[in-house]
This record gives sequence, structure tokens and C-alpha cells, in this order.
Amino acid sequence: MATTADFRNGLCIEFNNDLYAIVQFQHVKPGKGPAFVRTKLKSVTTGKVIENTFTSGHKVTVARIERRPYQFLYKDDLGYHFMHTGTFEQVAIQEDIITNSDLLKESQEVEITYHDETETPISCELPPFITMEVIYTEPGVKGDTSSTSSLKPAEVETGASIMVPLFVNTGDKIKIDTRDKTYSERAKA
Repeated sequence: MATTADFRNGLCIEFNNDLYAIVQFQHVKPGKGPAFVRTKLKSVTTGKVIENTFTSGHKVTVARIERRPYQFLYKDDLGYHFMHTGTFEQVAIQEDIITNSDLLKESQEVEITYHDETETPISCELPPFITMEVIYTEPGVKGDTSSTSSLKPAEVETGASIMVPLFVNTGDKIKIDTRDKTYSERAKA
């Protein structure tokens, strides 16, 4: 058990029958009334961010989680198969706990979060940015290439569809933000 005095960014707590990581917190001591802690909590399982206020001294249960590096191997009817980069042990994970699974390609490095007490995988996160090749997109119209506010759909090598600026062509390598599946920039060669 911990109290609000032990709060720090990244601390994982059990709250409302789910696991939450503290994204942001602020101790508030108003002139009138008891002190409290205003927090932003991110669900480790769903990724949803909520705001909550705890009274000062409120007891919470700290959940121990562990992040482990894995490499994506392949997908079959049992799920997505990963290999631990240190121990070479393999594990199969279902698609529902992988963020943006359509951006996974072979040999992709990921981070799988495990609940320490039960040894069950909670989530699988890709690196924040990945580089992929555009395998198909409509050609941009001449004259529209300088406008970056207009977007068009593009298919990348894993089959995922990403909205890209008009100047991106088939065969270009682009950097993708995996957190919200958006175009970031052209990859440097």
C-alpha cells in the first residue's frame, strides 16, 4: 500500500478494477478545506486517459509491472508470436492487447508489459516512431505538392492505410507515429 505522498510519474496503481499509470499529478493545498492530489491516469490495458482527484493521504495499491523487450516473429491462428531478445523464449499474444497491430512487420522490436504477480501480458507497444515504405498511393496532382494541409491515403508494406501529404509517392520511405497512426515525416535515406 502507498499513499498520495508516494505518487510519481510512471507509478502503476490498481484503481477501479484496472491498472493505471500516473501520467501527471499535482498536490493542491487550498486555503480552505483539506489538501488533495489532482492526477491524470492512463489505463495500462486500454490506453484511455482519465482524470481523478484523491484526497491527501488516500491509500492506493501499487501494482508491479515489468516491461520486457521482444521481437515480432510471425502471425498465425494462435496469435502474434514474439521472441524475448535476451532469453530467446517465445510467447504468443492475442491481437487485442497490441497497439496498432497492423503496423507490425517481421523483426520489429516491441515492448511487452507484464503484470509482475500473475505473469500475464497486459499490453504490447511498438516504438513511438517506425519507418516503412509506401507500396501504393495515388500520384499527387502537379501544383498541389506544396500544400501540406491536404492528405491522401497510402498503403504501407504491412498493409496498413495511413493518411499522408500529397507529395508522398509510391516507393517513398516515411516515418509513422505508432501512437496515433499518423504520418510524421519522410525518412532520411
